[in-house]
Amino acid sequence: MLNLLFIQGAQGAIGTSDIATKTAKAAVELNFFDLALKGGWIMVPIILLGFVAVYIFGERYYTIRKASKIDHSFMDQIKMLIHKGKIDEAVMLCRSNEAPVARMIEKGISRIGRPLNDVNTAIENVGNLEISKLEKGFPALASVSGGAPMLGFLGTVIGMVQAFYNMSTAGSNVDVTILSGGIYLAMVTTVAGLIVGITAYFAYNILVAKVESVVFQMEATTSEFMDLLHEPAK
Repeated sequence: MLNLLFIQGAQGAIGTSDIATKTAKAAVELNFFDLALKGGWIMVPIILLGFVAVYIFGERYYTIRKASKIDHSFMDQIKMLIHKGKIDEAVMLCRSNEAPVARMIEKGISRIGRPLNDVNTAIENVGNLEISKLEKGFPALASVSGGAPMLGFLGTVIGMVQAFYNMSTAGSNVDVTILSGGIYLAMVTTVAGLIVGITAYFAYNILVAKVESVVFQMEATTSEFMDLLHEPAK
C-alpha cells in the first residue's frame, strides 16, 4: 500500500514537473516577432525608426570608409608634379581620386600664385563642405537614438492606462492577470524603444569617430600642401 502511494506521488510530481517544463518552454519560445505584435500600434514607428537607423549607418559607414581611402603616394606625386611645373597634370591627378582630400588639394593647386592665406582659406572652405557631406544623415540618426526610447515609454504609459482602465471596469471581478497582462504588453514597447535607441546611439558615435579620423587626415594633408608652397621661399 505504501509502495502504491509512493508510486502515485512520484507520478504526480513528474506530471507537475512536466507541466512546469512545458510552461517554461512555451515562455522561452516567445520570440521577438510575437512580442512586436503584442506591443500594439506604437511598435510600428519604433520598428520603422530601427530600419532608418540601420540604413543610415550602413550607407554612411560605406561612404566615410571610401572617403578615408587614399593612395599613400598621392602627396609625393603632387609634390613631384608641382616641382616640375606640371600643374595641369597635378590637377588631373586630383580629379582621378574621389577622396575629399584630393578635392581640397585640387582647389589649393588652382589657387597657386595667390597669397598663401587665400590658398589656405580656399582649401578650408572645400574641407568644410566635404565634412558636411560626410555628416549627412547624422541629425536623423541622433534623433532616432533619442526618439525611439521616448516612443517606447509612450507605449508603456498608454498600456498602463489601458490596464488600469480594464481594472476599473472589471468591478468586483478583478483578476491579477488583467493588470499583469497589461503591464507585460506595455513593457514590450519600452524594450523595443531602448533596443533601437541604444543601437542608434552607438552607431552615431562610431560614425562620428570615423569622420574625425577623416578630418585629421584632411588637416594633415593640408598642412603638408601648405609646407610645399612655402618651399620656394626658403
